Amino acid sequence: MGGLRGGAMGLSSRAERSPHGRGARAGQNELPKRKPDLKKLWPQIWSLVAPRKGLLLAGMGLMVVNRVAGLVLPISSKPLLDTVLSPQHPRADLLPRIIALVFSAMLVQAITSFSLTQLLSKAGQRLIAEMRRQVQRHVGLLSVAYYDENRTGTLVARIMTDVEGVRNLVGTGLVDFVGGLLTAVLAFLWLLHLSIPVTLTVFSVMGVFVFFLQYGFKTIRPIFRDRGKINAEVTGRLTESLGGVRVIKGYHAEEREAAVFAGGVERLLANVMRSLTMTSTLSAASTTVLGLVSAIVMWLGGHNVLGKPGRSALTFNTTCFWRS
Repeated sequence: MGGLRGGAMGLSSRAERSPHGRGARAGQNELPKRKPDLKKLWPQIWSLVAPRKGLLLAGMGLMVVNRVAGLVLPISSKPLLDTVLSPQHPRADLLPRIIALVFSAMLVQAITSFSLTQLLSKAGQRLIAEMRRQVQRHVGLLSVAYYDENRTGTLVARIMTDVEGVRNLVGTGLVDFVGGLLTAVLAFLWLLHLSIPVTLTVFSVMGVFVFFLQYGFKTIRPIFRDRGKINAEVTGRLTESLGGVRVIKGYHAEEREAAVFAGGVERLLANVMRSLTMTSTLSAASTTVLGLVSAIVMWLGGHNVLGKPGRSALTFNTTCFWRS
């Protein structure tokens, strides 16, 4: 049995060292990167989404209720500060109503969040499990030449991790994206109701920042894509070296395997360093923009309140609400 296992490992090692396998892998690495064609991918995407249309629509409805309930607390701060706690004419009778409204909204938000997790997150995990079974079945039916061109450990890592991207379609990813857009639109309309000049000025500054974010994400997305590929290669090579340790020791190739693994770790480290540089740059830029927006709100809101006391839509409390 040991001889059979050793012979199998030796055959695998010879297959990976064969010119055909090495040349095929080199040719794959030299292929130009192509952007995915949405027209070709759409039938596959629709085949995943179509059986779960009802689930997604129910999730969208829960998401709308959740996001609207989440806006009750910040919106209620204006009547609380300007009316209930007004120094001139306080309305203490409205305080229980506002507290009941806020508590009810938070309770609705908690229930809808729990329901979204139960509906969409579990459905996404079930789909991931099904996709893993399908990918494993497909890879198992491929020819032996395909296994000569691809390391076994790499295939294992890709089968287990690549399919997790479908959670963005059926899981909470798509619903959270739509919910973020809905929240942004509702918040924009409410801020326009408070002050049109301040809102347009602030969103003009943030619009410039959006272009910077687009460039940053366009740069950082390939870095994360390469990280997954490098991690799969390093993990695959390490899995094979540990599984074939008898063959490695028989050929005294410990130093060679250590050098190969060290090179893969260095590639992974360089990729992580690049991603950290970009994420820290984006974080610094976002903090700067938030500071600039706060300064603009303080400037415009302060002049509006001081210039039109009692007649301005922006009160002192509303200005503080804007800054938050």
